[in-house]
Amino acid sequence: MKKRLRKSAWAKTFERSVAAMTRMATASGTRVLAKALKPAVARRVPPPGAGTWIPGVALGAMGARRFRLYRPPGVAPGERLPLMVMLHGCGQDANSFAASTRMNRVAMRERFLVLYPEQDRLANGQGCWNWFDTGSGRAFAEAALIMKAIDQVCLLHPVDRTQVAVAGLSAGASMAALLVTRHPGRFKAVVMHSGIPPGTAHSAMSALGAMHGHRATKPLAATPGAMQAHWPPLLVIHGDADHVVSPHNGQAAAQAWAQAAGARASAARSVRRGRRYPMSVTDFKCKGSTVATLVAVDRLAHAWSGGAANQPFSDGQGPDASRMAWAFAARQFRA
Repeated sequence: MKKRLRKSAWAKTFERSVAAMTRMATASGTRVLAKALKPAVARRVPPPGAGTWIPGVALGAMGARRFRLYRPPGVAPGERLPLMVMLHGCGQDANSFAASTRMNRVAMRERFLVLYPEQDRLANGQGCWNWFDTGSGRAFAEAALIMKAIDQVCLLHPVDRTQVAVAGLSAGASMAALLVTRHPGRFKAVVMHSGIPPGTAHSAMSALGAMHGHRATKPLAATPGAMQAHWPPLLVIHGDADHVVSPHNGQAAAQAWAQAAGARASAARSVRRGRRYPMSVTDFKCKGSTVATLVAVDRLAHAWSGGAANQPFSDGQGPDASRMAWAFAARQFRA
């Protein structure tokens, strides 16, 4: 009888231990699951602010890419708006890039649409656009998918096809420039923020060298006449404290555009607004027209200048790159 009681007590203790461990495992599993699902949930939550956040998918011969489109409120029937294409950097997606840059706020105020193509993590584990992989042709295939997204948005939404600009950060900046080299007549302006110019790398290994400023940039395949007739002007924004992508790349991008157009650099001018980081601005002009503008931001690291301070790859103390990008594009739309 005592033996049976001892077994019963032991069994009860064992059952309580198993129940406790089950509760702990369940709670731990719930936390792990919640952590794993958090990025997916974040991608589905629209950025704050008025307007419509529209999901879409672009299909092409080389696969598919998701995208998001921001449409400001109050678009009238028959109205056509400019389109800004925004290409995110590594470690970002459409939602996080919109939150970081706050471009939607500018779009709501100035009335334009914003397209955010999104890289597939199966194509690049870090979410980087493969702008450098020209040797295999993968870079050109991704550029073609982005163009498919642009075409789809232009077809289904109230876009003025004559007023399209493209901007990007880091790998997105390099992809933006690659898009323009392949389709120069489709864009009125291109903005490279902390990127590497096309013709500087052709593989992952050469891209690493280019990031550190150890590779020369090839001249653009364009004549001064072609640049004047078809190519959009370039705005380069780069922090002089960027230790991820060397500021040498920003200078190389502006110079590549200037050399192809036969433009010369004007005297650099210093600009500072309030308590934001100061910047040095250099215009490259040909026959009175600005071909490229280089904005070197003092103390800015590898981050979107003037972005949301609580977001990765974003520095709230810098001059507002989103406003600069739109102002630059708007000048070309009015030209």
